[in-house]
Formats: sequence, C-alpha cells, structure tokens
Amino acid sequence: MAPFSHAIDVSGITKRFGGKTVVNAVDLKVRRGEIYGFLGPNGSGKTTFIRMLCGLLVPDAGTGTCLGFDVRTHQADIKRHAGYMTQRFSFYEDLSIRENLDFIAHIYGVPDRARRVDASLDRLGLRDRSRQLAGELSGGWKQRLALAACLIHEPQLLLLDEPTAGVDPKARRDFWDEIHRLAAGGITVLIATHYMDEAERCHRLAYLSYGDILTRGTVAEVISNARLSAWRVSGPGLAVLADSLRGRVGVEQVVAFGNTLHVTGHDPALLEGAISQVRDPGHEWSQISPSLEDVFISLMKGPRQAAA
Repeated sequence: MAPFSHAIDVSGITKRFGGKTVVNAVDLKVRRGEIYGFLGPNGSGKTTFIRMLCGLLVPDAGTGTCLGFDVRTHQADIKRHAGYMTQRFSFYEDLSIRENLDFIAHIYGVPDRARRVDASLDRLGLRDRSRQLAGELSGGWKQRLALAACLIHEPQLLLLDEPTAGVDPKARRDFWDEIHRLAAGGITVLIATHYMDEAERCHRLAYLSYGDILTRGTVAEVISNARLSAWRVSGPGLAVLADSLRGRVGVEQVVAFGNTLHVTGHDPALLEGAISQVRDPGHEWSQISPSLEDVFISLMKGPRQAAA
C-alpha cells in the first residue's frame, strides 16, 4: 500500500448529474484511526461523496487521495483496501450468514478463507447464527453481518453510509462500541448518520447540505462556531407559545424538545427582546448552551430557503 499521512485527503471534489451539482468542491482531511462523522439531510450529497471515495464514482473535478491512492485513477486499489457498508442491506438473503461471508471473502481473494470467516463470525458474535439465512435476520443482526462482510478483507478504511438506520437502540450502541474498538486498532471510519447522539461519538464531523460543507470540526468547535443563542422554556400551553414566538424578529427557530421548547437565534439582543414580549409568570425560561441538534436545525434553514 502507498504511504499516506491522512486516510482521506481530497480537495475540490465535485460531482454533477446533468445540470445539477450534487457535491460541490468539497475538501476533506481525515486522519488515520479517526472516526469522522458525515451529517446532512437526505439528498445532501453524502452517499455520492462516499461513492467517489471508494472508487464507485469518478469525480468530475477535484483531486486527492484515499489511503494514499489517487481517487481518480486508482479506484481498484482503493476498493481492495476499503470496506463500504451501503444504506440498504445488500447481501444474499437466501444464503446463510456463513455462506455470505465466505462468498465476500472469495471475491476479495482472502487467503485461508475458512479461518478468516470463522474469526469474523466470532468477532461480531455471529457464530451461533452462522447457519441462519440472511433474509431471516432482524435489522440489528443484518447490520452485524454487513459489518463483518466489510471487515473480512481487513481494510484500513471503513465507509459507512447510515449503517444504523432502522435498528434498535441497543444494536446501535453495540455497533458503536465495535466502531470505537476498530478505531483504537488503527482503522479509519467515515460514517454518515442522521442521529445526533452518534455524531457526538465521532472524533470530528462535517455537515453537508445541498452539496456544500457548511461546518466542520469537533462537536465543541461546531457548536461554538455557530454563534447561536438559545433559550429553554417549560410550562403549560407550549404549542400556543411556540406559535406566538415564530415569526418574531430575532427568533429563528422554535423546536419542541420533550416537555420544553428550544428558542434560538443568532442575535442575542433581538432574541431576548422577542422573548420579553411573550414572557409571563406561567412559564420558566432559562438561557442554555445550544445543542448539536439546535445547530444543525439552524444550518438547515439557510440552504432550504436558498433552494426555495
């Protein structure tokens, strides 16, 4: 494998389909052994970007490397050393877990195939279900099979496209425990997710919307750079209160969080002025640090309005 300092190091990566730019001049550097979160709404370009990284699509513009290999000219080398987990379960449902893993190992030309399949079954806790047909598995067990298949050829990079969609909270937690074990062992992970709790488990993250990266950094850096002022309010009749707040100068978002509302805006003085107009003894107000979700909801607002 070619020597490299960053597992992913690309600049200006662009992809167009017809007259639509789906990924727009994206720059990204991901360090070896890092878990990098890739967030954004549906249609933001996350999947297209991941497919360019793993050699399934060729960029229309831009340069860079993945695992030291050129993303435009060495796609076959990248595929041999990366594992790609798609959004949808993509294995043979009429084959057993073991048969699926054996087939993938054969495709990659894995030496000592039977031993590697056995090791993969043990690593992901699949041994007792190895003869079960893949089509009979629940979402969490399908996820384990997919991850085992991604790892069968011992890749240095995992590209995971919304791998935990549709699985229960315990399966998600078990999955993330495994991801952190892999990263501790030196494997780099780029993971697309919609879940804020998962984003907070990443070392760094980037937010992509309509093909553009809007922010990047650690969770603390992303929240700090947003410069968002936030208030929390609790009490009776929150739906009515929310309606009275929306549209006021200084109020950019009013979002329900359980039995409270989060009210946010970028101008603290204007936001406090708007709140003072509806404040009453029946509601308890407190200024808070914005959450990651507050920040991403705020980021989504700008591109949505531009697109409209």
